Amino acid sequence: MGWLDSATNVKGEKAICNYDEDAITMAVTAATNCLKNADREKVDGIYLATISSPAVERQAAGTVGTALDLEGNIRSADFSGSTKVGTAALIAACDAVQAGSLNSIMACASDCRTGKPGSLDEQTYGDAATAFLIGNDGVIAELKGAYSVSYDFMGHWEGDTDEYGHFWESRWITDEGYNPHLIEAAKGALKKCGLEIDAISKVVIPAINARAAAGIARKLKLADGQMQTPVFDTVGDCGNAQSPLMLAAALDEARPGDKILVLSYGNGAEGLIFEATDAITSYTPSRSVAKMLETKREITNYNQYLVFREILPVETGIRGEELDAAATQVSRLWRERKEITALCGSKCKKCGTPQYPYQRVCVNPDCGAIDEMEWYRFSDKKGKLFTYTRDSLAFTYNPPQVYGVIEWEGGGKFWFDISDCDPDNLEVGMEMEMSFRRKYHDKWRGLSVYFWKAIPALD
Repeated sequence: MGWLDSATNVKGEKAICNYDEDAITMAVTAATNCLKNADREKVDGIYLATISSPAVERQAAGTVGTALDLEGNIRSADFSGSTKVGTAALIAACDAVQAGSLNSIMACASDCRTGKPGSLDEQTYGDAATAFLIGNDGVIAELKGAYSVSYDFMGHWEGDTDEYGHFWESRWITDEGYNPHLIEAAKGALKKCGLEIDAISKVVIPAINARAAAGIARKLKLADGQMQTPVFDTVGDCGNAQSPLMLAAALDEARPGDKILVLSYGNGAEGLIFEATDAITSYTPSRSVAKMLETKREITNYNQYLVFREILPVETGIRGEELDAAATQVSRLWRERKEITALCGSKCKKCGTPQYPYQRVCVNPDCGAIDEMEWYRFSDKKGKLFTYTRDSLAFTYNPPQVYGVIEWEGGGKFWFDISDCDPDNLEVGMEMEMSFRRKYHDKWRGLSVYFWKAIPALD
């Protein structure tokens, strides 16, 4: 869209969702990585910060919790309305743990906003999600203090009937909102913790344009290397996920005693100061931010992006029309939520054979036990591609449609759609993992319906 306004052309690249992803699926992926070596049964709360939830009245955090197969008796809450609620969710989680009302909280921040075609928003918005497990065990970084400022400053906003956001003049946003609010939050956090800026190892500064973060760094008089590398030119302005994403990157390289000042912006600003503990030396993230940035596939067709975002209507053919006309069975989604949303099957208590979906009779011919099953989660298990096919007749927004049978490590076998792949590079026996995705969008009922797909293992 550069022909429309060449002044809006920006450099770099941005991360975008696949057609079957949204803020919820990204949060599930981030949380799954975060929980890789944790006991999910101990998680008693889940918070999700997003301003791009696919539903107005359907708690996104509840969907994420169900997909993660967390217990039903947990506290869940959505944080929304501003691009600084990602850090607000972190503060709320830390406060709840410190107060003793909860012991282990999953705090997620996820956004995938869509800008109007040709707008600066479209060029700069990026999609991302982060997840932090907040608790008292194995703590790698402690929240030493936080300072918040809240103002009804309208630099960028979106009304309840808007498809896209609105923004005021850029210099107004920077001079009257972004700069003074972030500086106030930074100085407030430092004063609250009794620190000077030179005691901070890394400063996380969210960017609303290519030069904004550097301007804040100059105003704070940061030394060379003190500012955490921005993600604006590699991921984009990813809303509530931007500051937490840079915090995760800082923690990937932090050493004991390092202090990290995290700033966030949106209708005011927040400053949080974390200090890395000795435990960080033995902590290995399941996937570092640097590793995730290396895992990407380039989309060069702008029309494909518009279709992914449901901006450009396309001919789906008879098969696609049948899919669009499918009525969502809400009652079945509820009754079979463990199998559909959490991807849980059964495991025989006598012989240990797992099977999906849940069965009353053990599939092991040498066992055949009846009603001797317990729930067994497959979503966090890797597997091998047993067989697959490419289908050029079935409709998909990213043709060709690819599906195959996954044979999980530890047992169990089922067929799934395969996403995030180059069909020419698929091979029988290659390692696969599960990924929570949007199965389809029921526009008539206003529902996003989710299930799991297989993707090539990222590591």
